[in-house]
Order: sequence, then structure tokens, then C-alpha cells
Amino acid sequence: QVQLVESGGGSVQAGGSLRLSCTASRSPGGNFCMGWFRQVPGEERNRIAMVYGDTSIYYEPSVKGRFTISPDNARKMNTVELQMNSLKPEDTAMYYCAADGSRSRCLNRLYEHWGQGTQVTVSS
Repeated sequence: QVQLVESGGGSVQAGGSLRLSCTASRSPGGNFCMGWFRQVPGEERNRIAMVYGDTSIYYEPSVKGRFTISPDNARKMNTVELQMNSLKPEDTAMYYCAADGSRSRCLNRLYEHWGQGTQVTVSS
């Protein structure tokens, strides 16, 4: 069973930076896609950044230009990092890592593997 372990969350003032990391264990073949969602209490979990084994990358418009996602391997990923710059109070949320080894599931936004989440809090 693949496990995703996240690290790097915390508290920061507006304008600051944080770097999140997600590592997949027991995933010898790597993942076709890995990325990040975030969720605020009472709201849906939203995809904010995702990288795919065909080297394409998705960013949610509100984070584009501020966040950068980078995998350890372009085509079969085991680790993905999210560099978050120019953080805003509205970036406050629980951040979840997601991954899947299937190209089909990835492209249909069906992710088999999820992390436990790491809290990011941005104060004004």
C-alpha cells in the first residue's frame, strides 16, 4: 500500500514563504501524477498544483506565479515539493498531497493515494 507523507507546513506572515514536501513510500514504480490540494473547513478540497508524467503541470489560477511544484523524477515520481512564495492569508488551509500511478486515473482526476494533510497558516 502506497503511503504519502507530507512535511513543511507551518505558520508564516503574509508575504512569506513555505516549502511543502510529499514522499511516497512503497511505490517502486513511481507515480504518474503527484500534486497538492487544499481545503478550508466547510469547503471543498481543491486541486491547486499537479504535475504529470507527460511533463505537463497544472496550477490553480490563484496560485499561479506564486507557487512552484517540482517532482524528483519527471516521469515516475516518488517525491514532489511545493514552493509557496508571496503567501496570502487566503492561502490558509490544510494542504493534502495526492498521487496515482495510473495515467488514466490521473487524467480523470481520480487519485488513489492521499496524505494526511499539513496545515498552512498565513497571518496578516
